Formats: sequence, structure tokens, C-alpha cells
Amino acid sequence: MSESKLVKGLVVGAIVGAGVSMFDRATRQNMKHQLTNLSSDVKYYATNRDDLKSMLKEKLELLQTTYGQMSNDIEYLSTKFAEVKEMTPQVKTLVEDTKSAFMDSKEEYKQLVGKDEEFTMPVLPEHELDPSLSTYRQ
Repeated sequence: MSESKLVKGLVVGAIVGAGVSMFDRATRQNMKHQLTNLSSDVKYYATNRDDLKSMLKEKLELLQTTYGQMSNDIEYLSTKFAEVKEMTPQVKTLVEDTKSAFMDSKEEYKQLVGKDEEFTMPVLPEHELDPSLSTYRQ
């Protein structure tokens, strides 16, 4: 019994809300325009059923095409996600290997240069810094 009161309350509320919204002049004119268009469409399709059938067939074909494209896109994305998921451990291993290679190279570099010495790049004579110009001389 409470369900019927709920449904009745919803229906009454919708009707009251629609009635209150009709106090606005722009809303009334918009509704009048939409009802006029709907009425003329119903009259047209009542007399031209073949046009209605062809229009509905076109809409159905469009929906089927859209559904097919969406299905293909979802399938493509799911395969790409699976590929990325499989690649993640490989990429992680690659990064760890690269990091360890650089760390090993760093240790070898320290051994070659010496811990206390600072390494500076040698400057070729043709690229020495000209102190008077504060630029490189070529």
C-alpha cells in the first residue's frame, strides 16, 4: 500500500511541477512550439508510413554501426591494456638492469680516476677560453 502512495505522490508532484513551470512565458511558448512540431510530425508519418519505416531503418543501421565500432574499439583497447600489463615487468627489469649498469660504471669510473681526484674534461687549444672576451676562441 505504501508503494501506491509513493507512485501517486510522484505523479502528483510531477504534474504540479509541470504546472508551476508553465507560469513562465518562455516555457509556455517553447512547449507550444514543440507540441506543434510533434503534431505535424505525427500527422505526416501517419500518412507516409514508408518514410517512417525508412527513417527508422536508417536509425537502426546507424545504431548497429555505432555499436560495432564501439565493440571493436573496446576489444582493441582491452588487447592494448593486456599488452601493457605484460610489458610492465619487462620494462621494470630493463630499468633495473640499466640502473645497475650505470652504478657499476660509476664504480669503475671512480676506480679509474681515483677517489680523491676530481675529473675535468681536457680543453683543446683551439677551444680555450679567451679571458678578455669571455667567450671561446676558435
